[in-house]
Amino acid sequence: MPVRRPRPRRWLPALSALLFACASPVAAGSPAVAARPAAPGGAAAVPSASSPVTGNATWFTGLGSPYGGCGLPQANLDSQDFVALNVFNTPHDYNGYPRPIAAADAARMGIFANGQNCGRYVQVTIGDYCTGVNDGAPNQAFCRNGSWVSDAYNGATLTMQVADSCADGNAWCRDDPYHLDLAQASLNRFAKNGVPVGDMYPNHWNNRHINWQFVPAPGYSGDIKIGFLQGAQVWWPALAVSHLPNGIHGVQYYDGSTWKNATMDSDMGQAYVIAPTVSAGRDYRIRVLDASDTLVGGGRVYSFSLPSSCANSCGPAYTPVTYTTSAG
Repeated sequence: MPVRRPRPRRWLPALSALLFACASPVAAGSPAVAARPAAPGGAAAVPSASSPVTGNATWFTGLGSPYGGCGLPQANLDSQDFVALNVFNTPHDYNGYPRPIAAADAARMGIFANGQNCGRYVQVTIGDYCTGVNDGAPNQAFCRNGSWVSDAYNGATLTMQVADSCADGNAWCRDDPYHLDLAQASLNRFAKNGVPVGDMYPNHWNNRHINWQFVPAPGYSGDIKIGFLQGAQVWWPALAVSHLPNGIHGVQYYDGSTWKNATMDSDMGQAYVIAPTVSAGRDYRIRVLDASDTLVGGGRVYSFSLPSSCANSCGPAYTPVTYTTSAG
């Protein structure tokens, strides 16, 4: 079957000053529940799947380089069982590339939701197998000249992390609102009655129905992780936030006088461009909003500095930082 090939992600550090200027202020001392940064173009509420939904599943080989659609390198994910969410619900003329969704296009917004569902977990349950043609051709049935049948793999489950976006021109990613693209290496780790299936892929795949829903991070402990992105420096302090208890809907930074909403880096939902506590400084204070629009840790403040290794700019795809915390 055709395989979705991930593409690299790119950034524009020169726009950092403009991004800082456009950041929206948040009142200092704001309560634990704070407003999420407005969706680009005034888009509608973030699509979700808090109850089980049914879709079709495909697979892909891995995240792009240096980052997947959520802004993290594959090596820095909490789980190597990961998925990509569809960017658009219907075919249109966007040429397969994400862009901010304007209000007029809100009905077309896929479950990726401009990155607003990044970092969350989904529990996926395997459904019926397709005996027909399942090539993702636009405006064609997903299982032509065949039928969906139950087999021994029905009911196998796996909990997976949202790490990428699927915006390709095929019908899998555009015609199916609840489509999931699953990491290929995960397919045989689906378990039934506590035992990995072991051999669902490749001979028993041909794309399948699935049921899935968002779930809390399994066995969560510890606290968030913060790392600067490749090319980050004093004038473009772009970072990624990971190891999240319940996804991420925004980052707020303290500029020395007020809290402001950081700007998401493109549509990469775990990557944000912040600002220091003093102009041209190297010290930062942030707090994080989760998928329920609640400040993590009741407004916990994370304080850290740009590493000395990033004096000119950060070379690696991801440079982790240590931080201290204080109550919000």
